Amino acid sequence: MLDSQYILILFCLSLGISIGSAIFLFFSIVSVNFVSIHIKIISLPPLIALLALVSNQESVILGPWHLDSLSWLIALFVLTIGLIVQRYSVRYLHGDLAYRKYFALLTFTTVADSVAWLSDDLRLMVICWGATLLGLTWLVKINKDWHVARKAARQSGTLFAGSWLLLVGVVIWIAQATGHWKLSVVLTQNSLAQLDSWERTTINLLIIVAMMIPAAQWPFQGWLLNSVVAPTPVSAVMHAGIVNAGGIIFTRFSPLFDGDVAQLVLLVLSSISVLVGTGIMLVQVDYKRQLVGSTIAQMGFMLIQCALGAYLAAMIHAVLHGLFKSALFLQSGSAIPRKGAKFTSPQLRSKRSIIPGSLLGFLVGLVFWFTSPDEGYRIISALILGWSASIAWTQLVLTGQGFIGRIAGAILFAGVALVYTVIHFVFEHMLHDTVSNGLQPSMPVVLLFMVLLLAGGLFSGWLARHPSSKAFAILYLRLVRLGEPHNQMVENHPIYLKKSFAGGRLDDERHFTVR
Repeated sequence: MLDSQYILILFCLSLGISIGSAIFLFFSIVSVNFVSIHIKIISLPPLIALLALVSNQESVILGPWHLDSLSWLIALFVLTIGLIVQRYSVRYLHGDLAYRKYFALLTFTTVADSVAWLSDDLRLMVICWGATLLGLTWLVKINKDWHVARKAARQSGTLFAGSWLLLVGVVIWIAQATGHWKLSVVLTQNSLAQLDSWERTTINLLIIVAMMIPAAQWPFQGWLLNSVVAPTPVSAVMHAGIVNAGGIIFTRFSPLFDGDVAQLVLLVLSSISVLVGTGIMLVQVDYKRQLVGSTIAQMGFMLIQCALGAYLAAMIHAVLHGLFKSALFLQSGSAIPRKGAKFTSPQLRSKRSIIPGSLLGFLVGLVFWFTSPDEGYRIISALILGWSASIAWTQLVLTGQGFIGRIAGAILFAGVALVYTVIHFVFEHMLHDTVSNGLQPSMPVVLLFMVLLLAGGLFSGWLARHPSSKAFAILYLRLVRLGEPHNQMVENHPIYLKKSFAGGRLDDERHFTVR
């Protein structure tokens, strides 16, 4: 087992070299060919984070650093996503006006984000998180000559500033009340006992508001919808490694958050966000806005997991969602069908064919619930997992074309189920000592939430079968309006490109040079 101190030194050195390489990109005399060298340099930090994750999984406090399996996992995840996106962008953004600046800003953003979750000092954490939000704002307006991008960045930057100031206020309040700046000391029973009940509730409510803004939860989802003007690789990093910060914060602050009435507030607001995000995803025709709606709903579900005390499930969800969503954004260009391509949607042969999928979903949910019948979160998880299994079986197997198609669907279903089980087993084994399940709401609250979830599903099914009803039309139009950008956030033609190319040229290195 390698010494944590040596690994930390290597990791910090690799981050410093990455930042130095990013600064080097700001100099105009540096050729764009240096970008390929920069990509190799920034591959060092995730490799060292992976080494730390597999060699040291115990919790260690070294100065301002909190090194455990969760912090190394998040650092590895963020830096790996940043590396993949930058490697993808080498050709994707080649010739862009801010080509080198893009790689530099993206490096600053991912490095700051990874350091924030490795820190045990609340001051370092909040400073690095503020730097992450600032870097994200700059990336949104990377095309600064485009007024739409500037306005989108101004909107997101204003919300980010408010969110960050709330978090700064929380950190100062906690430090003044407990007398400590170290998170590991603040969350001890002796330190938490110095907080009155009203102080604890108020602090938790402030954290909820501060984290719902970057997570694009209702009613703050507008900035994420307008951020689609950013380059697609920026959206991939944003949706994969930035918006899930709320789940990380609630997991880290779980001793403060557990058992407080703020859990119910988070449960209600996150549930609304799931409904809003899902609705936006279903009614939008723009592919990137569909992905944004999906992210809003997925982040809402992650915060529901936190509200129910299932922090381990929330962290697994955050990582897997990030990998999945970044892949969807990077292949979004392939989502546009080629001219003349025809796609058909296979239909079920009869209503009887739905019965096997329903029975399978019921059995899957029942088995999952029986593994821990006393945990309230297991009931909701069993319902969602069973529902998902039923839909997957119907879509992959029962709608297959011919016997071979159904066999292929069954094999794919079994393979996905196996991969899902293995991944969850690995993550639970890796994080079980670091992330523990918190206090869950009472069973009546869980049952009420479950009833509302079932009622919402039944109502959605009824609307889907009655598309000509007035209720369907009203709901559809409201969801379309929620997902549409503000009038000032759209532009029929990219005017800034015409103005730029009217007064400039492309040189041999595909840089744009103003005459």
